[in-house]
Amino acid sequence: MSAPEPENLSPTELAERELQEKERKAREDAEQAQLPYKWTQTIRDVDVTAPISANIKGRDMQVTLTKTKISIAIKGQKPIIEGDFPHPIVVDESSWTLETTPTPPGKEVSIHLDKSNKMEWWPHVVTTAPKIDVTKIQPENSSLSDLDGETRAMVEKMMYDQRQKETGGMTSDEQKKMELLEKFKAEHPEMDFSNAQVG
Repeated sequence: MSAPEPENLSPTELAERELQEKERKAREDAEQAQLPYKWTQTIRDVDVTAPISANIKGRDMQVTLTKTKISIAIKGQKPIIEGDFPHPIVVDESSWTLETTPTPPGKEVSIHLDKSNKMEWWPHVVTTAPKIDVTKIQPENSSLSDLDGETRAMVEKMMYDQRQKETGGMTSDEQKKMELLEKFKAEHPEMDFSNAQVG
């Protein structure tokens, strides 16, 4: 059974849903805060930062970036981040740097990962880390407007379809099929469509 549309919910149900969403978000935030790194993403790339001691130099770092795996460690220490990516990256477009941070004084290792598939959100940086709910991601409108026309239309369609799925509505493809069927029915009134399946 699909979830009722938000406008069909009573104020109590709406408040309950809001509370559940707040609790889910708080749980997700708490899980992410436990990680030894912070990460952000756009539809095109992922950026990871991890604080390290000020005395660490680039040569003290052991960094491995492959299409499907990452390992970032200070030589002789347990890795800060290590594991398989949920989706492949473009290795030649991905990089890491060591940067000095003013507050608190120290350094951070900064990793830029270029997604192979520019059409999917990552639930986590490595598959062993806690997941975030990618259906709740609200991409900034500015980044949407940065995309070229074709890519933007595709992303907007994906976002629309995702919202429709969540509310139990029809995706744009399903709507198109229904419109085509309705048009065909109108053009062929002599045919019986009572058992027609759209799918």
